[in-house]
Amino acid sequence: MPAGEHTQVHAHRGLHGATPGNTVPAFLAATSAGCPWIELDVVITGDAQVLVSHEPWIDHRSCLDYDGRALDPATGRTLNIFAMTLQEVQRYRCLAVNGKEPADGPVCKPLLAEAVHAVDAEARRLGMAAPSFNIEVKSDPAHYGSFQPRSVRFAELVLQQVKELGLEDRCLIQSFDPAVLEAADRMKPHVPLALLVENADGLEQNLARLDFTPRFYSPDVELVTEGLVLALRRKGIGLLVWTVNEEAAMRRMIAFGVDGLITDDPVKAMRLVAGDH
Repeated sequence: MPAGEHTQVHAHRGLHGATPGNTVPAFLAATSAGCPWIELDVVITGDAQVLVSHEPWIDHRSCLDYDGRALDPATGRTLNIFAMTLQEVQRYRCLAVNGKEPADGPVCKPLLAEAVHAVDAEARRLGMAAPSFNIEVKSDPAHYGSFQPRSVRFAELVLQQVKELGLEDRCLIQSFDPAVLEAADRMKPHVPLALLVENADGLEQNLARLDFTPRFYSPDVELVTEGLVLALRRKGIGLLVWTVNEEAAMRRMIAFGVDGLITDDPVKAMRLVAGDH
């Protein structure tokens, strides 16, 4: 998705609601809806598998135990995915935002590979182009060695999966952690990289945290101004904006010509991008 092309919609954690986000059913729903991009989060298991999950632990707010019982909030971060095998992690069941399991039955946190294979199979079944993937590497320097590998190893594991899955031409990698992006840039510079931003430090200060120029800058929608859009265009850096859920904000970002609009309501966003009212 080169900078300057028309705004692409990224389904934030898939098309979810009654279906848990970051799970195969949510990704299949986004595919069926014709969403061109699926955004998802990845962490690493104790046996070095690339797993789709927003947190590097089993969160009591979004998961049940293997018998379908609520998890004790006191468990906190003790259910550390980086200390568990894939088999152990996938015993836990995912909850939708309404706090319930999907009507079709329990779902678990999938491998990145499982998500990609399922999406590609659905696209073939529907006779449509498969979506691309916006892969957020959930890396935090405070978690190095405890809830995740260090930055170089994390980038290595993710890029290895990207290569094995044949995603190099239809994915981008984003992260809040500059060290992960720098490691990925050194390993595979032709995979688009995006710096996620949630601070108000400004464009120049945030870019200075990297030792290379990223393909995309990805700020919170509240940080996007016309001045930022113009500054990024002058630098030849694309703009991905998160998480854009209100219609007024969607319209404003589309008018700005942002490259990507990451949203929990991709159906509405696609309608607006298409010019339907």
